[in-house]
Amino acid sequence: MSADSSPLVDSMASSYGTLTIGMPLDPLSSSVSSVRLSGYCGSPWRVIGYHALVWLMAGVPLLLFRWKPAWGVRLRFQPCCLARAETLVIEIRDKEDSSWQLYIVQVQTEAVGEGSRELPPQTQAEDGRSWVAVGAVPEGVWKDTAPLHSGEEAVCGQQVLRYYLFRGQRYVWIEAQQAFCQVSLLDQGRTCDDIHRSRSGLGLHDRAVRKTVFGPNTISVPVRSYPQLLVDEALNPYYGFQAFSIGLWLADHYYWYALCIFLISSVSICLSLYKTRKQSQTLRDMVKLSVRVCVCRPGGEEEWVDSSELVPGDCLVLPKEGGLMPCDAVLVAGECMVNESALTGESVPVLKTALPEGPVPYCPETHRRHTLFCGTLVLQARAFIGPHVLAVVTRTGFCTAKGGLVSSILHPRPINFKFYKDSMKFVAALSVLALFGTIYSIFILHRHRAPVNEIVVRALDLVTVVVPPALPAAMTVCTLYAQSRLRRQGIFCIHPLRINLGGKLQLVCFDKTGTLTEDGLDVMGVVPLQGQAFLPLVPEPRRLPMGPLLRALATCHALSRLQDTLVGDPMDLKMVESTGWVLEEGLAADAALGTQVLAVMRPPVQEPQRQGMEEPLVPVSILGRFPFSSALQRMNVVVAWPGAAQPEAYVKGSPELVAGLCSPETVPTNFAQVLQRYTATGYRVVALAGKPLPIAPSLEAAQQLTRDAVEQQLSLLGLLVMRNLLKPQTTPVIQALRGTRIRTVMVTGDNLQTAVTVAQSCGMVSPQERLVILRATPPDRGQPASLELLPVESSAAVNGAKDPDQVSSYTVEPDPRSSHLALSGSTFVVLMKHFPKLLPKVLVQGTIFARMAPEQKTELVCELQKLQYCVGMCGDGANDCGALKAADVGISLSQAEASVVSPFTSSMASIECVPMVIREGRCSLDTSFSVFKYMALYSLTQFVSVLILYTINTNLGDVQFLLIDLVITATVAVLMSRTGPAPVLGRARPPGALLSVPVLSSLLLQVALVAGVQLGGYFLTLAQPWFQPLNETVPAPDNLPNYENTVVFSLSSFQYLILAAAMSKGAPFRQPLYTNVPFLVALALLGSILVCLLLVPGLLRGPLALSNISDTCFKLLLLGLVAFNFVGAFLLESVLDHCLPDCLRWLRPKGASKKRFKQLEQELAEQPWPPLTRPGR
Repeated sequence: MSADSSPLVDSMASSYGTLTIGMPLDPLSSSVSSVRLSGYCGSPWRVIGYHALVWLMAGVPLLLFRWKPAWGVRLRFQPCCLARAETLVIEIRDKEDSSWQLYIVQVQTEAVGEGSRELPPQTQAEDGRSWVAVGAVPEGVWKDTAPLHSGEEAVCGQQVLRYYLFRGQRYVWIEAQQAFCQVSLLDQGRTCDDIHRSRSGLGLHDRAVRKTVFGPNTISVPVRSYPQLLVDEALNPYYGFQAFSIGLWLADHYYWYALCIFLISSVSICLSLYKTRKQSQTLRDMVKLSVRVCVCRPGGEEEWVDSSELVPGDCLVLPKEGGLMPCDAVLVAGECMVNESALTGESVPVLKTALPEGPVPYCPETHRRHTLFCGTLVLQARAFIGPHVLAVVTRTGFCTAKGGLVSSILHPRPINFKFYKDSMKFVAALSVLALFGTIYSIFILHRHRAPVNEIVVRALDLVTVVVPPALPAAMTVCTLYAQSRLRRQGIFCIHPLRINLGGKLQLVCFDKTGTLTEDGLDVMGVVPLQGQAFLPLVPEPRRLPMGPLLRALATCHALSRLQDTLVGDPMDLKMVESTGWVLEEGLAADAALGTQVLAVMRPPVQEPQRQGMEEPLVPVSILGRFPFSSALQRMNVVVAWPGAAQPEAYVKGSPELVAGLCSPETVPTNFAQVLQRYTATGYRVVALAGKPLPIAPSLEAAQQLTRDAVEQQLSLLGLLVMRNLLKPQTTPVIQALRGTRIRTVMVTGDNLQTAVTVAQSCGMVSPQERLVILRATPPDRGQPASLELLPVESSAAVNGAKDPDQVSSYTVEPDPRSSHLALSGSTFVVLMKHFPKLLPKVLVQGTIFARMAPEQKTELVCELQKLQYCVGMCGDGANDCGALKAADVGISLSQAEASVVSPFTSSMASIECVPMVIREGRCSLDTSFSVFKYMALYSLTQFVSVLILYTINTNLGDVQFLLIDLVITATVAVLMSRTGPAPVLGRARPPGALLSVPVLSSLLLQVALVAGVQLGGYFLTLAQPWFQPLNETVPAPDNLPNYENTVVFSLSSFQYLILAAAMSKGAPFRQPLYTNVPFLVALALLGSILVCLLLVPGLLRGPLALSNISDTCFKLLLLGLVAFNFVGAFLLESVLDHCLPDCLRWLRPKGASKKRFKQLEQELAEQPWPPLTRPGR
C-alpha cells in the first residue's frame, strides 16, 4: 500500500465480493506481502437488526464493534461484488507475520463532467495518447481505455468516479478490470517523449477531470480534537480494564486506592492526549506546504495557482531563486541545484538537468537526476533554451516521495519480535491463573458464608491483582531510557521500539565511501594514455599538456556555483581542484564561446617557462550534460572551445564500464593489470574517455543528443587515481563486531578490487581467511548462465577480467575455515535470476558486494532477512535510503538531528555508532526482560498474599495497596530501568524468547520462595502465645487490623524490594547494579522505611491498619525470614544463570536451529561450498 505498490488488479475475485492480491514488495515504504479486499453493501433488514441489538444490549455492542470493526460491518452490511460495494474491508498481512491486520474504508463517489471518457481531439493530438477520465492506462496492463463506473449512478450524461482513501492514497475503480487501482499508477508507462509533449500545459477540461481523479495536492496529517482523542483513549482496552478495576475497588470499599488510581489514570490520559496531539500538530506543520506557483496553459499563457490545485500533467515555471517543491516533477527545460537532505539526509547539493527526449519509459528512480522531489529545496534554477525553467508534474499528494515518507511515519512498519508476542501470551497465561484464583476465592468465600455480591466483587478483584495493569507503561520506560542515552551520544531514534531489535542484530551491512572510509578523496594523480600504452602516473594533473585528458578532467563533472561557492560531489570538487581550472556560469560563461552555454571552465594562468612549449590553454565551454547515474555508474558531458573543429564528448565512470564503451583498439592490452595494481592497494580509480561529435558547437545541437549516441565508439583517455583512506574508527569497530560473532558485510557501489582491499585493510577479511571472488555470466547466444570461482590471491580476477591460463592452473589448498565471497552487483542479479537455489549459500558467506546499485542494496537486505537474519544497515543516507528503511535497524550517518531516512540517525561521522546501538539494544532488551519478570513476580506475589488472606476471610487494606503499588512497585520499576549498557560488547546475546525454560524456571522458583516465606511467617504467627485469631464472620476491610494481615503485608513489602534487586543483575549486558545510584538510594530508603514500620510503626500504624506486635524477638525473626528471602532470591538467580544452561545442554542436546541461515551454516560446515579444489564453472 505504498506510493509505489501495484494496482489491486492481480486477479479476479477468488470468492464473491473478495479480491485477493499478491503484492510485490516495496521495502522502501512497506512490508505488506498480501492484501484481501472484501466488498459490502447496505441491507435494510441488517441495519434494523443491528440497531435493535445495540438498543437491547444498552450500547455494549458499540464498544465491541470498536475493537472488532469487521464484526459490525458484517452485521450491518451484506457481502457483494466490488463493483457495487459501499464499504470495503481491507486485510493486510505482513511479510514476516501470519496474522492479518484489518481496516474499514468507505467507497466514495464523485461526479465527473460529461464527455470525460475522452479528452478533446486537440489534446489527444498534442499528447499523442488516448487519455480517459482516470488518466493514462498503464501500458501492458490495460491495452484499451478503461471507462469509469457507468452504472445506475451515471445520470444526466455524467460519469461517476468511485474511489476510496487508504493511508492517504487514493484508489479509483476501473470498471474494465473490475478492480481498484492506485492513482499514482494511472500515468505509469509514460515515455520521456510524452512528458516533453506536456510542456504546453493542461487545458481547463483536462485539468478539471484530473483534479477529480487525483484529488488535491496536499499531504494532510489528521489532527484530531481533544474530545475525539479522549474517546479513543478512554475506549482503549487498557483504560477499559482500569475503569473496570476502579469500579470493583469502589464496590469493595477501597476508596483511597480507587481515587489515587483514577487520578493517576486521568493524568496519564491527559498527558497522552497532549503528546499525541502535539506530535500530530508538529508533523502537520512540518509537512504542510502551500505556495503560489506559476503553471503553463495551452496557447502560451501562464497562470498563478495555489500548489494544492496542481495535478499530474501540469507544467511548472520554476523561479530562478528556487524554493520548496510542492510535488514531484521532472525537469524538461533548464537546470536546478537542489538540496535533498530532507529526503536522503545527504547535505551535498545535487545538480538536476533536463530529461532527455526519447521513447524510454519514464521512471523516477532511473531518471532521478532529472526529477525534482516534493519537499526538497531548489537552491537555484537556470534556463538555457527558452526563457523559463520548466518541470512537468508527475505525482501529487501522498503519491510523492515526501508523501511516502510521511505515510511511513503515520503508519510505521509493524515489528515482528518474538519478545512482544511472548509477552502477550504470558499475560494471557496470567489471566488463566487469575481464573483459577477466582474459582478458589469463590469456594473460600462461599465457605465463609459471604454474601453473593461480596463473592462476586472479591472474585473479580483477584483478576486486577494477577494481571498487572501498569505493565505497558513499565515496558515503555525501558526504551525511553535507552533512547535518552543514545540522544546524549548524538544518536537520534524516531522508532523507539527498534532499539530492542538492535540487541538481536546478527549481521550488519556497511556502505564503503563516507561510512568505512573518509568522505573526502585525495587525487593521487592521473595515468595518461599514449597510443595503446599507459604512461607513468602524473601526480599533478594541472601539469598535463592541453589535450583531451586535461579537458575531460576539467569539464566532466556536475559542479555549479551557489552564491560564489562551488558545490557538488566531493570527488568532482577534488578532481577540478587538482587541475586548477575555474568554473564560470551565466553571462560571463556565454561570452567565452560567443553563444549560450551551460558553463565554462577557465584554465589557470600558464607558467612563463611552459609558454610556447605546448598548445596554449583556452577556456572550454560545457554545452550538455548527462549527470552521474548510480545504475549506469558513469556521467558524460559535451564541450566545445574557441578554434575547435567540432565539439567533443567526455565520459567519466567505472573503469570496467567505460572500457566496455570504448573501441577495443583504444584500450591497452594491460588495462586489467594496471587497474588491479591501483585498486589492489585500495585506490579508487575512475576512467575517462572521449570522442569528437559531428554536430554544431551550439547548446541547441548538444541538447538534441541522446546518451546512447554519446557513449558509442569512445576512445580511452586515461585513469584518474584517487585515495580514499579508512576512517580511524573503522578497523577497531569491525574487529569488535567480528569478535562478538556479528557478521560484517560491505555493500558498495565502488570497484570490486578496491572493496576487497578495503575489506582486508579494516579486518572484514583477515589474512588467514580464504576469500573467493564469485563471477556470474548471464545466458548468451544459447549458452546457459555460468559461475566462476576466482581466489583473490590469483591476479586472474580483476572485476570480471581474467587470464584463462591462470584460472585453469590455480588450485586452492584445503582450508577448514569457511570462505568469504566477494561479488559484484551484476553477479548478484544473475544469481537471483538464474541460480535462486544457490543464492542462500552465497548470502551466508558473502562479505563483499561491490558495484551495487541502490535498488540492489535494498534487495540484498531483503534477501538476508528471508534467511532470518536480524539485519542492520549503516550508510550515509544518499544511495542507501531503500536499504536503510528495509533493514531491521537502519543507521544513517547524517548531521541532521533526526531524519525520516532511517530509524536511527547518528551525528557522529563514523561507524562507532553501530556498537553503541547494539549495546543499548542489548541493555534495553535485557532490561525489558527484567522489568517484565519483576512486574509478573509483583503480581504473583500480591496474588499469593491475597489468596492467603482470602482463606481466612480478610484482605490487604486500602492504604496498604497504595503503599505496595504506588510507593514501592512503581518507584523501583521505573528506576531499575536506569542501569546503562555494559561498556564492552560481548559475544553473548540476550534471549529473545520470554517463554523459555530459564525465564519460566526463574519465575516459578521465585514464586515458590515468596509463597514459602509468606506461609512461614503466617504459621509462625499462629504459633505465637500472644496470637489472637481474627473474627472470620466480619469481612475485610472491617476486620482490619489483625495479626495475619500485618505479618503478610510486612513480609510481602520486603519481597517487592528483594525481587527488584534480584532482577537487576548487571553483566553481561548491563553495568553493575551499584552504578544505578538512584535505584540503590530508593531501595535503601524504602527498605529503611519498611524496617521502621516493622519495628517501630509509630504514627503510620493507624493509616496502614497494622496490629501492634510488641514481641521484639518475633519481629527480629520476621527480619530473619526477610534476610533468608534475600539470600535465596539472589542464590536462585545465580544458580539458574550458571548451572541451568549446562544442565539443559546435558539433558537436551542442542538440535537443529530453526533459523534458516544457521541451517545453511551447518550444511556448509559438513559440505563446504565453494569447493576447496580447483575453481571453475
